[in-house]
Amino acid sequence: MIDLLQQPLYFAGCAALLGLCVGSFLNVVIHRLPKMMERQWQAERAELAGTEPDAAAERYNLILPRSACPHCGHRITALENIPLLSWIMLRGKCSACGAAISKRYPAVELLTALLSGYVAWRFGFGLAGCGALLFTWAMIALAFIDIDTFFLPDSLTLPLLWLGLLLNLDAAYAPLHTAVIGAAAGYLSLWSVYWAFKWATGKEGMGYGDFKLLAAIGAWLGWTQLPLVILLSAMAGAVIGIAMIVFAGRERARPMPFGPYLAIAGMVALLYGEALTRAYLGPL
Repeated sequence: MIDLLQQPLYFAGCAALLGLCVGSFLNVVIHRLPKMMERQWQAERAELAGTEPDAAAERYNLILPRSACPHCGHRITALENIPLLSWIMLRGKCSACGAAISKRYPAVELLTALLSGYVAWRFGFGLAGCGALLFTWAMIALAFIDIDTFFLPDSLTLPLLWLGLLLNLDAAYAPLHTAVIGAAAGYLSLWSVYWAFKWATGKEGMGYGDFKLLAAIGAWLGWTQLPLVILLSAMAGAVIGIAMIVFAGRERARPMPFGPYLAIAGMVALLYGEALTRAYLGPL
């Protein structure tokens, strides 16, 4: 089995199939993790206020309760929970009430499968390849959570940061000293931009989650990739933002999350960072 996984196309195919399943789980994470954190905050506020928590509240985590239709409460069966195929077989509708199932669910599953397959092919089987898959899955989850909530959970960004440093003990993606500097520089660069913007305008231009996400990307890729990540994220934000204003009628003053653009830039830097940097700077 290990010998087969050494074959790039075989490993990529296995990773793509795994990505379908992981994408299904990421849909759960994207939907439930913010709600879990909100419940935790409510419980903490109740404790500080000296009130008793609601003992009748249903247990809610990434496993329980079982997934159900938000319109009629129909519990999703195993056959209705097959990544991508179930949505196609159900024609995008609940089997009980016929309500439309969001196209985001199959989109996240397909995106995760395609990126997983490509990342596996790019890095091959080994520590770097498996780590790159984890990085990819985290970027997808964080991007969609930020789109929905304007929030990047510490429970994802901080473990991602420490994992990047641990993997770079063996220089999986960058020498350890550049990874440590990357983590610090990633955080402090956006932290500085945040306070400069707030001092100049009296408004908050981004959240602390953005600082931590860039710190995590710096811990994985090293400080040398941070200029590229910042440039690509700004370009992605500008292009997508203008497109949404022109084609989707989005209001100019409406805030936009920055996390998805950092995630896009982080993925591009992971896959092509060194090549892009060399192409721009030329031979050193």
